[in-house]
Amino acid sequence: MKAVLLNQITPAEQVALTEVKIPKVQPGWVLVKVKAFGMNHSEQILRLSEIAADYIQKPIIPGIECVGEVADASDSGLAVGQKVIAMMGGMGRSFHGGYAEYALLPVSHVFAVKSGLSWERLAAVPETYFTAWGSLFECLQLKPDDTLLIRGATCALGYAAIQIAKALGCKVIATTHRESKLPLLADADEAVLDDGTLSGKVHGVTKALDLVGPKYLRDTLRAVEKGGIVCNTGILGGVFALNGFDPIKEIPNGVYLTGFFSNYPTQETVDDIMAFLNKHRLEPMIGASYGFDHIRDACIALDGGKVNGKIVVTV
Repeated sequence: MKAVLLNQITPAEQVALTEVKIPKVQPGWVLVKVKAFGMNHSEQILRLSEIAADYIQKPIIPGIECVGEVADASDSGLAVGQKVIAMMGGMGRSFHGGYAEYALLPVSHVFAVKSGLSWERLAAVPETYFTAWGSLFECLQLKPDDTLLIRGATCALGYAAIQIAKALGCKVIATTHRESKLPLLADADEAVLDDGTLSGKVHGVTKALDLVGPKYLRDTLRAVEKGGIVCNTGILGGVFALNGFDPIKEIPNGVYLTGFFSNYPTQETVDDIMAFLNKHRLEPMIGASYGFDHIRDACIALDGGKVNGKIVVTV
């Protein structure tokens, strides 16, 4: 089969397809014929730096998610030909991931889906919508009467969060740090240019999804109303930790801070997401789509950061 195989730090321009053996099925694992996969910032980090870490099994096929059909169900209880999505749990780091024609995956992270979406559209769902869903409902406890601030909204996760929140009935304030991208936030009730200070400029915010991360998190905490909840899910700002953070002084009284870690999807949550998409007739947004033979171009697009929305590769 064809796959992307990484041994060392690999700029996008050097990404190529390699012929490797189709994995042999083992108990507790499912062989999936990959139909498409979405691309993620974490795969860029893997290629450009993390691949050098000792804990990464090398050579490794990257890709933290994929969609496809069961080719060999092993002892999983799934059926051959069943439509599935898979994500996280070590995909593309601890074991081979989705940048391949076939993927051998632990049954715990392979989920049956019923959907009329095309493979291309379905590939935009797994990691992006699971992370948005968990952030909004598990962490922010989002309700229809909330005013939701999405900081760093011009990314695949931001667009998914806008879509879900608006379908629920929330008022949405979305931000971007680039004035040229304000028109991309037309589905939000209010689009705001983010200069690093939102506190005092946005009003009535009861819930905040911070995708920029530690770079501006202190300001996000000050931008919500008393009783509000802030969920830090992204690190688009390129700052990975709050050095010197004093929670007593820097979390305002009556404001709550949480975060969402997307490594533990469940079938129940996947079912809830698909039911919500079907009920509200929502189609995941795609920023760009590539065929597998053009994976190099897809990686260049990912690294360039100029695609507005999810990059999808069809296999």
